[in-house]
Amino acid sequence: MVSEVGTTVETTWAKIEGLRVRCLAAGTGRAPPVLLLHGGGFDAAGFSYRYAIEPISRLRPVIAFDWPGYGGSDTPNLRCDLAYYARFLSRLMDSLGIQRAALVGISKGGGAALSFALCSPERVEKLILVDSYGLGKDIPHGRLGYFLVHAPLAADLVYALFRRSRRSLRWGLRRIVCDPRVVRDELVDEARRLLDQPAAGRAFRSFRKSEVGWSGMKTDLSDRLGEAAVPTLLVHGDRDRVVPVEWARRAHERLPDSELRILQGCGHWPPRECPDTFNRVVTDFLAR
Repeated sequence: MVSEVGTTVETTWAKIEGLRVRCLAAGTGRAPPVLLLHGGGFDAAGFSYRYAIEPISRLRPVIAFDWPGYGGSDTPNLRCDLAYYARFLSRLMDSLGIQRAALVGISKGGGAALSFALCSPERVEKLILVDSYGLGKDIPHGRLGYFLVHAPLAADLVYALFRRSRRSLRWGLRRIVCDPRVVRDELVDEARRLLDQPAAGRAFRSFRKSEVGWSGMKTDLSDRLGEAAVPTLLVHGDRDRVVPVEWARRAHERLPDSELRILQGCGHWPPRECPDTFNRVVTDFLAR
C-alpha cells in the first residue's frame, strides 16, 4: 500500500498460533523497531495509525499490526482478555525475530503494551501509552456500563445500528474525539469498511466481557507501576470521554521514569484527531 503522505508501506503476514496476522511495515535501519498497537472496538492498525506510520518510519523501522479479530487478521475462537493480548505480543515478536522494541499502544493496545513491559522489561526499549487502558479500575459510565457490556445482544444491536446508519456511526465516532470536524466523510467510510467485515466487533465484545466486572475493571496495573523499568511516555487527550485523564496523571506520579504530555482539545484518539502534535511528541521521545 502507499500511505497518503507518500511513503510505501508493505503489507506482510505473520502466522501466530494458527492465526494469520496482518502487519504494515515501513522504514529501515538497525535501531530497535517501533511496534504500533491499536485499540479496541472495530479498530485496526491502518485506522488509528494512518498518519503516524510514515513520520515514525523516518526515524525507526515501524510495524503496525492488526490484533487477532481486528482488521485483516484472523479471529481467535476463545475469550480474549488483556493477558491474552500481552502473550500474543510476545509470540508476535518471536515470530518476526524481534528481540527488543519500542511499543506505542493506544487504549486497549496501551494496556497490552504495559502488561507486556511489566512481565518482560528486557524486551521493551521504550514505552508510549496513549489514552491507555489498564491504569484504573473504574468502569466507564459505572454500573450502567457494566449492564451495557453484559446485557444479551446489546453490543450486537449497537454494531448493527452502526452498519445500517451513517448518522449513528458518525455519532459514535464523534464520541471518541473532541473536535467533531475530525469526523469527515472519509473517516466514516473507513469505519464502514471495517464494520462490513464478518467478524467486526466480535473480539472486542469478548475482551469487554472478560475485563468488565461488577466491582470494576478486571485489569488494573496502577499498583504495579513502581515495578516498571522502562522509560515511559504518557500521552492523553484532556477531553477523553473513554479513559479519564486522571489515570494518566496518577500513572505519571507512580512510574519511576516517565514523562506526561496532556494534549489540549483532544479526545481519546490522538493519532487521528491531533496527528501532527502526536507524531512530534512521539518522535521526540523516541529520538532521545
